[in-house]
Amino acid sequence: MSGFSKKEVLALVPQQRPYRFIDEIHELNEDGIVASYTFKDDEFFYPAHFPGNPVTPGAVLLEAMAQAGVVAYGIYLCSLQMPREEIEKYTTVFTEANVEFTGIVKPGDKIIVKASKEYFRRMKMKAKAEVSLTDGKVVCSGTIAGMGIKTK
Repeated sequence: MSGFSKKEVLALVPQQRPYRFIDEIHELNEDGIVASYTFKDDEFFYPAHFPGNPVTPGAVLLEAMAQAGVVAYGIYLCSLQMPREEIEKYTTVFTEANVEFTGIVKPGDKIIVKASKEYFRRMKMKAKAEVSLTDGKVVCSGTIAGMGIKTK
C-alpha cells in the first residue's frame, strides 16, 4: 500500500481553526514529518496570554507538536497499512508528553515542527518531536504519544 500525499494527510487532520496549528506539511515519510504553522496576530489566546505582551502558551505549542507529530504523522503511517475508509473510523487522542520548553513564540512567528517515530503499532504511537523558529532556535522538544480510538 502506498501512503497518502501531504495534502491528503492535511485534509484528514480533524482539528480546524481556531484550534488547528498546522498550515503546511513540508516533508512526510516513514521516518518522520516536518510541518509548519504561522501564529496569526488574532489568535484567540493572545489577548489574555499576556495582556500587552502576547506569548504563545506552552499548551498550544504542545498541541502543535501533537497535531503534526502524532495526528498527521499517524494518519500517514496508517495509510501505509489500511485503506482510507478504515482510517476515517478512528480519532487520534493525545496520551502522554515529556517536553522541555526553552524559548517563546510571539504573534507572527512561524514554527517548524519535526517529529520522528519511536514506535507505531496497534494504533499506538510515540514520537520524538521538536518545535523551532525559522532561525533554528528550538523552543520546545521531547517525546509525545497518542493512540487511535475507533469512534465510527
